[in-house]
Amino acid sequence: MEIGVVITAGGLGKRLGGEIPKQLLELRGKTMWRHSVDSFLRNKHIKAVVLTVPKEWQDHFADSSIIVATGGKERWQSVKNGIEALPQSISHVMVHDGARPFVSDDIINSVAEALEKNCCMVAKPVFDTVKITESGFVKNTIDRKSVWLAQTPQAAPVALLKELYKKMEGFPDFCPTDEASILEKFGVSIKIVEGNAQNDKITTIEDMEKFLCSNGP
Repeated sequence: MEIGVVITAGGLGKRLGGEIPKQLLELRGKTMWRHSVDSFLRNKHIKAVVLTVPKEWQDHFADSSIIVATGGKERWQSVKNGIEALPQSISHVMVHDGARPFVSDDIINSVAEALEKNCCMVAKPVFDTVKITESGFVKNTIDRKSVWLAQTPQAAPVALLKELYKKMEGFPDFCPTDEASILEKFGVSIKIVEGNAQNDKITTIEDMEKFLCSNGP
């Protein structure tokens, strides 16, 4: 099994504000995308790293240690482009959000171990009480033991994802938000690898401030 990773940095991060893509913002001494890339380059399981980026900003992500691919209109299209850019020797792929800059080596190792037998994804358990609402009123309460918040990496065999991308052509209205959504759509089992708050996504200014103020890895 040869594992590669596709790191998505193809969005413009408009919810964070600013004039440049959020992946180019500095966080704890280096750009956000660099944190993610370095985590995977250091890991013993990862044989190739592809970074998907906005076409008009591609020069800002040049790096001889990685493969840079053009991001698509939707996240899944960016990932598809990234998978196509992987070396042919790569049999399995992890997909990771570039806006989750502090993924740990332990999480990457756990995903690699799970990937030997299953498609898998990182998620963290919910500890708060979760309510379902309707028209602004509480309808019922979900058993939080069954609720997990999706994170990345999410991982699967390359050949399987390519096969499912072809199947998606028959569902033009289907716009998945992550790889797990694609696997679910076509009935593929997905094993959970437990994540943590350090692997949360940076989407808003408040998220950025949280990571700037924490001690971090």
